[in-house]
Amino acid sequence: MVKQGLNVFVAFLLMFLLGGAEVTTEEELEEGDFLMLETLRPGHPRLMTLESDMERIRRLIETEPLAKEIRDKLYESAIQMLEQPPVEHRLKGPRLLHQSRACLDRVYTLLTVYRLTGESRFADRAIKEMLTAASFPDWNPSHFLDTAEMSHALGIGYDWLYNELSEEDKNTIREALMEKGLKPAMEFYRTSGWWVKAKHNWNQVCNGGIGIAALAVAEEEPEIAEYILKEAVKSIQRPMAEFAPDGGWAEGPGYWDYATRYNVYFLAALESALGDDQGLKNAPGFDKTGYFRIYFIGPSGLSFNFADAGARVGGAAQMFWLARTFNQPIFSWHQRQHLARPEALDLIWFDANGEGPVASKLPLDGFFRGIDVVFFRSAWEDPKAVFVGFKGGDNRVNHSHLDLGTFVMDAGGYRWAVDLGSDNYNLPGYFREKRWTYYRLCTRGHNTLTLGGENQDPRAKAPIIGFNSAPGRAWAVADLSSAYAGQAKSVLRGLSLISRKQVLVQDELEILEPVEVVWAMHTPAEIELAVPAGRRAGNVALLSQGEWRVKAEILEPAGAHFEVTKADPPPPQAQQPNIRKLQVRLPEAVGELRLAVLLSPYPVDEEPPAEIPQVKPLKRWLEEDK
Repeated sequence: MVKQGLNVFVAFLLMFLLGGAEVTTEEELEEGDFLMLETLRPGHPRLMTLESDMERIRRLIETEPLAKEIRDKLYESAIQMLEQPPVEHRLKGPRLLHQSRACLDRVYTLLTVYRLTGESRFADRAIKEMLTAASFPDWNPSHFLDTAEMSHALGIGYDWLYNELSEEDKNTIREALMEKGLKPAMEFYRTSGWWVKAKHNWNQVCNGGIGIAALAVAEEEPEIAEYILKEAVKSIQRPMAEFAPDGGWAEGPGYWDYATRYNVYFLAALESALGDDQGLKNAPGFDKTGYFRIYFIGPSGLSFNFADAGARVGGAAQMFWLARTFNQPIFSWHQRQHLARPEALDLIWFDANGEGPVASKLPLDGFFRGIDVVFFRSAWEDPKAVFVGFKGGDNRVNHSHLDLGTFVMDAGGYRWAVDLGSDNYNLPGYFREKRWTYYRLCTRGHNTLTLGGENQDPRAKAPIIGFNSAPGRAWAVADLSSAYAGQAKSVLRGLSLISRKQVLVQDELEILEPVEVVWAMHTPAEIELAVPAGRRAGNVALLSQGEWRVKAEILEPAGAHFEVTKADPPPPQAQQPNIRKLQVRLPEAVGELRLAVLLSPYPVDEEPPAEIPQVKPLKRWLEEDK
């Protein structure tokens, strides 16, 4: 237990550890600064899963078939891990992250199986993994995510295996945690390093991984653990404020998973080790963030993968923890639908409660105001339902693309309008000066408008200025004007789900000087352009996938026609030969312009919907929202 009388000693100790750096002064130490560890649970294990929890998990495996299935899959994975070589100090580009994550997955899987079965071979293999990582010259602190995840791995292993480790192995692992994890982190905290002040996933991952390591060694290294935990709790509040007001996450679905995962790791470890999470879970919107995941996955099983994200959806074990913590059983139901490749924490946090969106009467449409992203669908729990994800947002957000106004669409079990996702992070200047030159990140690589072949303004924001959710017609309007400043006085995009079966994309622009306007939609569908007799091009395109079709029709302006182009940029950028770009190109647009495209999905053995909606000005849409 750390006592207040140690305060001055702590300050001098930290100065010594950091090479004489100025950390704090006696006058700056306030009442209670070094008291977090007064409630530290003695002994081990104390992180995430206590020894008393294991009997509950064993009973769960006996009574819940799905829990048993998870256990069986974990056991199979652990068996395979026995024969795999341990991690190596081998970088990919500037990152060691793939090795840190491999170590973390192995430690959790092997030790969960060991704690359930008592088979020492799994513990022995986990020890080998940890000692190998401990022998590395460093954990790549220049890319601190690597360090944080490796610290997490060895911190959990040290805690869960503490009573089985030899004194020599304990000392080796603890020294590695100190020298390669905690001390490098202390330098970031001391100097208010960039990720300490960040409001995105880096903050949660770095604070979460390092915080878990600090809790693991807190009895042997109490002063340093106190310092780390105090700073981590203070720092992580910055990104947690970004969940307000409704749980949306501006970095997109992929980094929602990474950010919330480490948020929950840290909160769960604080609760199990100290008895409370220092009030962090009360951050506005955090209790609702599981709904964001439920909404961003379409009936095709793919996410609306805006920003640097892939469309494929894996599991998110933190949904079980969020469900229990915030009494949101629908989160548990949702995670039980995504257990094809379960992880250890799926079993540890498993929750059999909860019903789906239909029984829970979840609204069909979701508007996440904090990030200006909207979701519409025709039905829940129907794999053939129509689904649309539509975003305004902020081009300055971490991992953003220049994609304001973009959308994706599902129908009949297929994704028709796709987001191409991220490219290779190791491309030159991917996160720096060349970022907006890459096709998947620039404006013309998205399902939005391009004016004059130029990118949107990287500093632009696009608020959702109108939203309506009604059984017969749901819609939203985004103001894209700042994205095209200097080219247009005003740019509005409206997207509507009509009668829950047709999608209308309607753009209204006030263009300052003659400029080429391109409307684009990337699709994996085969495209047939319907060209009327005597004309070179037409305003209808028929898209085909499997047993479903989508009829795309230009309602306005008169005379506009579709074109089909390729979406492959020059190598070494990612190639997507299976993707076609359906576009409308208006070469010399000027003044007021309305461009309306109707997308009508239907089964191949049926006729396309005959209804052609009246095109109303977006101003009329917005009046409905008042």
